[in-house]
This record gives sequence, structure tokens and C-alpha cells, in this order.
Amino acid sequence: MSTPNAVIVDAIRSPMGKGKPGGALAEVHPVDLLAQTLSALLERTGVDPALVDDVLVGCVGQNGEQSANVGRQAWLGAGFPTHVPATTIERKCGSGQQAVDFAVQGVRAGAYDIVVAAGVESMSRVPMGSGRQSADVFGPRVRERFPVLAPQGVSAELVAHKWGFTREQLDQFSVDSHARAAQAASSGGFKGELVPIDLPDGRTVAVDETIRPGTTLERLAGLQPVFGTELHRSQFPEVEWKVTAGNSSQLTDGAAALLIMSEETAERLSLTPRARVVGSAVVGDDPLLMLTGPIPATQKLLDRTRTTLDDLDVIEVNEAFAPVPLAWLAEFPVDPALLNPRGGAIALGHPLGASGTRIMTTMINHLEQTGGRYGLQTMCEAGGMANATLIEVVR
Repeated sequence: MSTPNAVIVDAIRSPMGKGKPGGALAEVHPVDLLAQTLSALLERTGVDPALVDDVLVGCVGQNGEQSANVGRQAWLGAGFPTHVPATTIERKCGSGQQAVDFAVQGVRAGAYDIVVAAGVESMSRVPMGSGRQSADVFGPRVRERFPVLAPQGVSAELVAHKWGFTREQLDQFSVDSHARAAQAASSGGFKGELVPIDLPDGRTVAVDETIRPGTTLERLAGLQPVFGTELHRSQFPEVEWKVTAGNSSQLTDGAAALLIMSEETAERLSLTPRARVVGSAVVGDDPLLMLTGPIPATQKLLDRTRTTLDDLDVIEVNEAFAPVPLAWLAEFPVDPALLNPRGGAIALGHPLGASGTRIMTTMINHLEQTGGRYGLQTMCEAGGMANATLIEVVR
């Protein structure tokens, strides 16, 4: 039997809301946020929800309101058939992207004909780290092997130090992220991917809340570094601390979803695919530097798919912190205009479990609107891991 081709029939996302009390989406339960996104996806494609084989959902904070298999609850909340199962996936910041990769692998293996890959995170209602019951998440054996481990913000500082990035370089990248996102928003570039979210009080959120068009170097220069505690300064005395809230990703509420199926099924249902996944890769890397995984993940994917940088029309490297995409760019010297052309998590925000699906949705939209063919997406993940995925727009 031949291996089925997996295609992406559609990809949508919610607006991005600030992940704090008072944020645009803070009053929406995460189950309802994802349920509305799933409803919009199936309604837009016209696919009968009863035909879906599985629902794979990325979510990092699987506690509180996101604890009871948020993917299953969202499917039920959308009013869809109870016979369709769901599971929730946690690979840190790459959870949503991993959901896409698992969905594609399931189709290629013949386990699925139709599958939904999605992601959700309500960081206003389920704050990052709120599920920890103990201060020690590593355990004695990990600490014996790695005596010094640090939070991601400190790792970002170590990456900036290793590659020699200046504070101005980090801030300039952030200014550019907001400018690119603002340009995409004002020109209607996000229109094809955004679906409105209804609030409990009857209002509707239809645009991203996180983009700051007026961001300047002067404004960012006034922000203080936020990760250099006394302990970390003593551990890493060589570091000049320069990572701030302004050159880091924003805590955000959001959801995104993709409908993936075999090419044969799409043809049978008279659906026109938007893209196909050429290949994917996942790697582990240094757990102290932590955020450098996208570099070996990219190389592994390029080798696996026999692709070169010259083949790529867009590259999305998640902007967890400005040093992450800058380090990637230092190792893969492509045209900077191809990197995160519509801004990234610094401007649009980083709803942890949803970012992988949000980025892929934006990337597909961008490729279609600009006539591009190939897009590569990669994300750093806590613990020193990374996903990389290569897609091709179908024309």
C-alpha cells in the first residue's frame, strides 16, 4: 500500500489577547475559546464534524481550567458528536506544532482520514507555572547531571552572550516585529486567518490586541532587564543582562486550529487543499542554553527533506526572546526579510500551546498572499528541545 499524502485543508486562529486580567479574551474560558475556534474551522470548510477521526490539541498549562483534557472539552463545548475523541499534547512551546506533526504522521500511517490539529492557551486565566506543586521540577538525578539549570529568560541571556548580540540589536529586532505585524494588520494581511471570538457579555473580539505600532528603540531602551536575579548574576558573572519585557514574547490568550486529511479524502469531499507538510523533525539540545534547538532542528529537517535555504520563501522562528531568531539567523544567513515577515511572538504574543498552530496559520496565509511555495517553521522549547516543519503551498 502506498503512503497517503497529508494535506492542510484550512487553518484559522483567534485574535491574540493580552494574557492578563483585563485582556481582550480574559473573560473567555479556555474551553470556550478553543470551542469557538473549532466551530469556525468546521463551519468554514463545510466538513461534517462526525467524519473527524481525532482532535489533537497543544496546551502547556494543563491545570486549572485547562486540566480536564481541554481538547475533549472544547470539542464537546462546540456541540460536536461525542464519538469523536481528543487528546491534549504538551511539548512546551512546541505543543501546537507537535499536534500538527502528529496529525500528519497519523494520516500518513493510515490511522486517520481526517484529523484536527489545534492549540490553546489562556495565560490570563491559567498563569504560566501555576500548576507547579513543588519548587523542584527537575529531581535529584537531573540536577546531579546538570548542576546549573536556569529559567528560559536566563537562557535567553546566555544565548545573547554567546552570539554577542547587543541590547540595541535585541530591541531593534523587537521594533521590527511590531512594525511588520502592524503592517500586516493594517493592510488586511491577517484577514484570511482571523476568526472572531464572542465574549460572555455579547461583545466580539476580532483583531489582535497585542501589536504596538508605535514601538521605538527609544521606548524599549528605557526598559530594565528582568531576569538577572542576584543568584543568576553570581552564576554567570560574564553576562551583560539585556533581555527585557520589550524584547521578549508577550503572555497571551489565543487559539488556532488546522484541518488535516489525506489527499484522497480531500478529493473525495471536493475540498481544495491549501498546503501539504513536506517533512518534520524534532531534536533535543543543551538544557542550559535551552533555546538553541531551532538551529539543529532546522539542519536536521533540511537534510531529511533534501531542501536548501534557497528553496525557502519564508522562515518562521518563534520569537520567544529576540536572541532566539537572531541566533538562528547568525547560523543560517538568509535574507532577513524572509524571517518572520509578519512579526512574531514579540508583537503577536505567545499563547504557549497555541503558538505552533498560530504560526503555521500565519505562514500559510503569507505564502498564499505573496506567491511563495515553501515555508519552514521552527520553535524552541523548554528543556532544550525544538520542532521544525516544512510546508509547501498547494496551487
